[in-house]
Amino acid sequence: MSFTAIALLILSAFTHAGWNLLSKNSRPSGVFFFFAVGFASICLFPVFLSFHEELILIPREVWAMVALTGFFMALYYFSLAAAYRKGDISLAYPIARSSPILVVTFVSFVLGKAGDIGHLALAGILMVVAGCFLLPVKHFRDFSFKNYLSLCCALAFLAAAGTAGYTIIDDSALSLMRNLPGKPFNSFAAAFVYLFMEGVSCFLWLGAGILLIGAERRKLTGMCRGNRRDIIIAMSAGVGIFGTYGLVLVSMAFVKNVSYVAAFRQLSIPIGAFLGMAVLKEPRYIPRITGIGVIMAGLILVALG
Repeated sequence: MSFTAIALLILSAFTHAGWNLLSKNSRPSGVFFFFAVGFASICLFPVFLSFHEELILIPREVWAMVALTGFFMALYYFSLAAAYRKGDISLAYPIARSSPILVVTFVSFVLGKAGDIGHLALAGILMVVAGCFLLPVKHFRDFSFKNYLSLCCALAFLAAAGTAGYTIIDDSALSLMRNLPGKPFNSFAAAFVYLFMEGVSCFLWLGAGILLIGAERRKLTGMCRGNRRDIIIAMSAGVGIFGTYGLVLVSMAFVKNVSYVAAFRQLSIPIGAFLGMAVLKEPRYIPRITGIGVIMAGLILVALG
């Protein structure tokens, strides 16, 4: 991995862990992320508007990908919010962040891009996943498949599926935008113009989900009737969410394979888990701490690979 990619992903890891801690403290919902994504998209609109002449050059394939990636991102937010309501952030957050690596790496092999992944990086990816599976265990002697049958874990894995989906699509869409004839978008411009488009798509999918789910509709009504504190927290989280993922999208231009990005983003896992244990006073089980250590070791191998 290049130094630029590592620096961008380290910065994004800290901001990602921060907004997750903020949202966990607010008992998040789909409505929480609806306000977060909506406000962040408004903030990015001037950037999008400044490239209005170049928008006509964006191919139809990218617009189709935007519609699909918004669905996967909305799935991620709905599932992550539900997982946080059902369990500890130091459990749900690492599972939701680690599991997509397997899917992204598998898809890279299917698409014939396995040669882009070094042996050290591949070993590191497997270590990150192994560390993830230690996280739900309270005691080593209690290690069992049953530890992963909780609703919190199931929702975290569903959030992971959403993450894998939008990561793979975003890599392909951004590659098309960066390589348009005449290079109308550099790496930063492509990332943030695309992020606005993706944000609007996600906002619409979140809105559709809220209309279909009774509990979410009631939450929306409650927030709109005067719960300004939650709205302000959601808007603050939205800035962190889009700032974080903007850095990730830019980093995709500086790696050989998107699997490196998917893996190294997991630096936010130990940060998020330790914040959960230190700030929210969540349990400090030895297997959980060991799993975090294994994940860190795996990330070092990914960086070296």
